[in-house]
Amino acid sequence: MSVLSGKKVLLGVTAGIAAYKTANLVRLFIKSGAEVKVIMTPASKDFITPLTLSTLSKNPVHSTFYDKEDENELWNNHVDLGLWADLMLIAPATANTLSKMTNGTCNNLLLATYLSAKCPVYFAPAMDLDMYQHPSTKTSLESLQSFGNILIPATSGELASGLVGEGRMAEPEDIVDFIEKDIISKLPLRGKKMLITAGPTYEVIDPVRFIGNHSSGKMGFEIAKTAANLGAEVFLVSGPSHQQVNHSFIHRVDVKSAQDMYEACHKYFAEVDIAILSAAVSDYRPKNVATQKIKKKEAALSIELEPTKDILKSLGEIKKNQLLVGFALETNDEVQNAKSKLTRKNLDFIVLNSLRDKGAGFATDTNKITIIDTDFNEKSFDLKSKTAVSKDIVNEIIQKLNA
Repeated sequence: MSVLSGKKVLLGVTAGIAAYKTANLVRLFIKSGAEVKVIMTPASKDFITPLTLSTLSKNPVHSTFYDKEDENELWNNHVDLGLWADLMLIAPATANTLSKMTNGTCNNLLLATYLSAKCPVYFAPAMDLDMYQHPSTKTSLESLQSFGNILIPATSGELASGLVGEGRMAEPEDIVDFIEKDIISKLPLRGKKMLITAGPTYEVIDPVRFIGNHSSGKMGFEIAKTAANLGAEVFLVSGPSHQQVNHSFIHRVDVKSAQDMYEACHKYFAEVDIAILSAAVSDYRPKNVATQKIKKKEAALSIELEPTKDILKSLGEIKKNQLLVGFALETNDEVQNAKSKLTRKNLDFIVLNSLRDKGAGFATDTNKITIIDTDFNEKSFDLKSKTAVSKDIVNEIIQKLNA
């Protein structure tokens, strides 16, 4: 999954021959999982039709403040458009538009929206060689970057005039790649590696039965997605779970038993910066596993259990510079039990949730947590979706890393 997935992209198209490339540009943004809206300058419609970009973006294309031929047409609010976007891209950005952006000229919907935008603004110049080299253009490029706008440099190649040189708009694939890399470079967890466990473990009784629990894995998967979206490379060690994830920064490792999870965690722990163990690991397993299905009998059946290896404690004993986070799911004496676990297992903080809290725990889409640190400071959160809870947990990690 691209870092653009879920992003709201506002594409501004101006009147240059390179406007024909914006059809492919919109398609690539949509393929990356972004939502796209397009604003065209009136003159740009001489180079590509609004119908094409509307069809590809699945959104109406805006060009003017209102439709003069429809007295009932609503005003296209440039402020709303600017606030809607997570990022704005002006491509192609002609010399005319660059000059207007630099000087605050506001004579069309695109420029009004640009001046209203609160999000990062990227611009991809496109013009002929002599125009690109003109001192006024160079001044515009320098000024716009000084304003905080992000230049996607023009490339060299054959131009519409027949000349060969600098001024050709970057190709759509390169524009999308540039924006993705720029976003990643600014993410707070860029360069960090994380180990996250999720889901239950199954401990085999016989070929058809096992000991397990009701964990869905949703909490761990949400933490993994949040961390990856903030730039972390994630090793997601998951017990049996129906949860799905599709992200280029997440490496999923499927396991079944507590022993499988123990081995996987120790395999990756040495190379990660952060480990969050949110899986509901079985505390016990059958001491003897039957090789054949155990037949039902009238008499009671006794299964001798033995403890599984304590994954969290074992990592706490060998950790060096890693930030180690555990979970505590309690039914009584919640805070005291969580604090004891925090100390015994050498954690940096622990995430407590109680089965007594409605909407928390297994098999729900919500959770209610309290984060406790090594000084026993408690930070409690309201009941939230597990997606929102994952952000609270990851934000706590970022604060610890920056402390």
